[in-house]
Amino acid sequence: MQVKLKITVAAAIAAAAGLAMAQDVQVVKIGHVAPMSGGQAHYGKDNANGSMMAVEDLNKQNLVIGGKKIKFELMAEDDAADPKQGTAVAQKLCDAKVAGVVGHLNSGTTIPAAKIYNDCGIPHVTGAATNPNLTKPGYKTTFRIIANDNALGAGLAVYAADTLKLKTVAVIDDRTAYGQGVAEVFKKTALAKGMKVVDEQFTTDKATDFMAILTAIKSKKPDAIFYGGMDAQAGAMLRQMDQLSMSNVKFFGGDGICTSEIIKIASGAKSLDGVVCAEGGASIAKMPGGTAWKARYDAKFPGQFQIYSPFTYDATFVLVDAMKRANSTDPKVYTPKLLETNFKGVTANIAFEPNGELKNPSMTLSTYKGGKKVSLN
Repeated sequence: MQVKLKITVAAAIAAAAGLAMAQDVQVVKIGHVAPMSGGQAHYGKDNANGSMMAVEDLNKQNLVIGGKKIKFELMAEDDAADPKQGTAVAQKLCDAKVAGVVGHLNSGTTIPAAKIYNDCGIPHVTGAATNPNLTKPGYKTTFRIIANDNALGAGLAVYAADTLKLKTVAVIDDRTAYGQGVAEVFKKTALAKGMKVVDEQFTTDKATDFMAILTAIKSKKPDAIFYGGMDAQAGAMLRQMDQLSMSNVKFFGGDGICTSEIIKIASGAKSLDGVVCAEGGASIAKMPGGTAWKARYDAKFPGQFQIYSPFTYDATFVLVDAMKRANSTDPKVYTPKLLETNFKGVTANIAFEPNGELKNPSMTLSTYKGGKKVSLN
């Protein structure tokens, strides 16, 4: 009887200990927002994959923060690249009391969402939205770990003028915050470098037919076209440039067109060989942890890599790094620690300026040869 009693007591103690341990596990939600549907879904899925990988890697660390074992969960939301949906999703994440947000992808959704995150006191880190206006309001909750359009647009214009010695350019933008922003910087820098802007045209981020725009531009005989927008429209433009015998015209664009997907969308267009695009950050091969990370990514998500997933991976880690240093997952407590970030990420050594911009951002220029993306620097 005494032996049986000892076993029963021991079992009860073990069960109680197990229950206490279970109760000590705190689930911490991290939001992620990007277009998961529509014409830009390939970007969104790539971004979400990066954050998902980060959450899985973080959970393997069995982190203890504030005396509790932490289990991270990713709350991935779709803003469909639409500003109204972006703000609705931002409010949803605030209401769900997520600890932080990775996103958004588009500047047009990130800028209005930033106010909502500021108002509810949740930090967000974007690895994709590049319009400089994002950090102008001075919100203490807004952070960017990628070069902004001031670097991308200017870098492309300098390359066009100084390296390629081009004299004339036509500028097209899709009227989004991103497209207009990067096109404006390119135009301003190109003019300062002595280039002539022979035509300016506008389209939308939903358009598919650019023949009228391109025909008007062709009559001005530019050396190059700059397009501020995304790859779905850029790829279609390249096909239509071939149809108009414009494949000798150089085609410039920012990170929105600097994808693997544009190769598929262009469908063998000769004009693809004339593309020069810029993206924030080093090329995968030159990132501190890029090559090894990319091998893991490709094994997990074959054929899905686009551009920004290494940055969303790092953005997720940056949020958690601040939580660890603050010993708290409460946004009110750990958000100030984000400004003190000095994190060795996959993409770079990440530290922030007082306004939330990345310190010492790098930029990569790329082109396409034989249907493959090739770095120029």
